[in-house]
Amino acid sequence: MARYGTRRGLRGAVLALTATGLLLTGCSAGPNQGGASDGAHRDEGRQPAPDGGQYGGERGEDSEESDGSARDVAPAPDLVSTFALDVDTASYGYARRTLADGRLPDPWTVRPEEFVNSFRQDYERPDGDGFTVTVDGARTEREDWSLLRVGLATRAAEGEEERPPAALTFVIDVSGSMSEPGRLDLARESLGVMTDRLRENDSVAVVTFSGEAETVLPMTRVGGHRDEIHAAVDGLEPAQSTNLGAGVEEGYATAVEGLRRGATNRVVLISDALANTGDTDADTILERVAGAREEYGITLFGVGVGSDYGDALMERLADRGDGHTTYVSDEEEARQVFSEELPRNIDLTARDAKAQVSFDPSTVEEFRLIGYDNRQVADDDFRDDSVDGGETGPGHTVTALYAVRSAPGAEGHLATATVRWLDPDSRTPHEESGRLETADLAGSVWTAGPRFQVTAVAAYFADALRRGAEDWDTLPGAPGFGELAERAQELAGGTEDGEVRGLAEAIRRADRLT
Repeated sequence: MARYGTRRGLRGAVLALTATGLLLTGCSAGPNQGGASDGAHRDEGRQPAPDGGQYGGERGEDSEESDGSARDVAPAPDLVSTFALDVDTASYGYARRTLADGRLPDPWTVRPEEFVNSFRQDYERPDGDGFTVTVDGARTEREDWSLLRVGLATRAAEGEEERPPAALTFVIDVSGSMSEPGRLDLARESLGVMTDRLRENDSVAVVTFSGEAETVLPMTRVGGHRDEIHAAVDGLEPAQSTNLGAGVEEGYATAVEGLRRGATNRVVLISDALANTGDTDADTILERVAGAREEYGITLFGVGVGSDYGDALMERLADRGDGHTTYVSDEEEARQVFSEELPRNIDLTARDAKAQVSFDPSTVEEFRLIGYDNRQVADDDFRDDSVDGGETGPGHTVTALYAVRSAPGAEGHLATATVRWLDPDSRTPHEESGRLETADLAGSVWTAGPRFQVTAVAAYFADALRRGAEDWDTLPGAPGFGELAERAQELAGGTEDGEVRGLAEAIRRADRLT
């Protein structure tokens, strides 16, 4: 069932937490396990509901039992939503690959926020580090329901000469499963292209792993050593089993040994994440390298490959490794990631960034955060800078979409969105806010601006793919695949955006498969 943010009593909130804890001690989660609890309460042991529910906020009336037994476990008076920023896009990339192979993606691998964040936005950008905040919205065809978009943007990416030097440790899966075309061969070619694009003052190390991990190339300055780096990359060959834990541990050890002060130190993990030897749990793997992450600020960038892909493990690694993930399935996507996306992500503009959206109780009855299951943060932890948030770099945008039910005839203030982050160097906290009034809502989703419409199509598409999960509640105003494909195709022509054209094709493939 979808989870809702509603106005309820405090006594019910305490009972709800107790009941939830009791219920979940006897349950196991699906692949997207380990997310914090929704709304204002954080329970480190809580897992996403096994029925596929994914929305932020507390449970509403739809979750009550018919005999009224759930009345004493009603949700808190919570019209506040808090989450850590996330710029992952792997879920959308993997869904496209799966559809191209003639299969529907498993509903558990569909993360709506990663669909939404895969597309260019039209937000104004700040001049320096930090964020701008854009809040807009549009009414849906369902009475009193609107879609509200919270958009956060960092400064534009600068030229290569403007960024700090990089110290990149490539941790490359050379297990037997990586021998499939489009895996290790794609990684070799892409790393070769990137090696040619790196600057003279950048550094590279190469670690491989299969049954064991090995440092093939210690941290090496690019200037005067490009041929040596190319030789290390060209010599990569598939071996046997996948000890991903050993690879990550060896990668971080190599990154610490080759640490460069004043540079951006990052581990780049390239794998199908089908771990079958050694540690296979993300938390256990990252616990072993916690010191390197916390003391030296070494972040993780995960690149997923392969038609069979350990999506949940890679996403968890990136979330807990202060980084993010993407997915590549062909040469064009790989070149984009390694030649454009990775260089852009070398620099950091914000650390531990969180967003909090406060809905006005005089106008809003309930809300649903679309996605961000594993990025929920307790409301009280918003200004606790010891609580982990997300990392962002130049050229990033982060979008959160909410379904909001307003009171009938409500007018006035709807919501205020605030982003809080730490300066990447001084760790000084900063905040920026934006707000939305009912008068600012577009009359229809399909008469709003083109980029808002693209956001809505991406979210509706993810929502439709999640309907395979039992008791999944659809978004308000959700069209079918056919109408979505037509909307996307029209938007592709209007925006002249090839990525939107690819979205239309993915929707058409899903339509044919259903």
